[in-house]
Amino acid sequence: MNAMLAILGLSGTELIIVLVAILVLFGAKRIPEFAKGLGKGINEFKKASREVTDSMENESAAAAAPKTPPANTTAQSPAHPAPPETKVI
Repeated sequence: MNAMLAILGLSGTELIIVLVAILVLFGAKRIPEFAKGLGKGINEFKKASREVTDSMENESAAAAAPKTPPANTTAQSPAHPAPPETKVI
């Protein structure tokens, strides 16, 4: 936290003044609403960035995987469907 304050160039007194100004401007009831909205926004951003990263990794893994020709299967083509199965009771 101290490193963050050093980056912003805020001392303890300046931080208290800013927090009091925010409290006076928005009121005690609205600050938790803002914090909740900010938290949801951050979570959505993290989720979206994680999805993008995962899709990029999946695409690179798929491109790196060797492609093998399809195996000879016994499945019939749609033009010649298999006869229906019959059950003897």
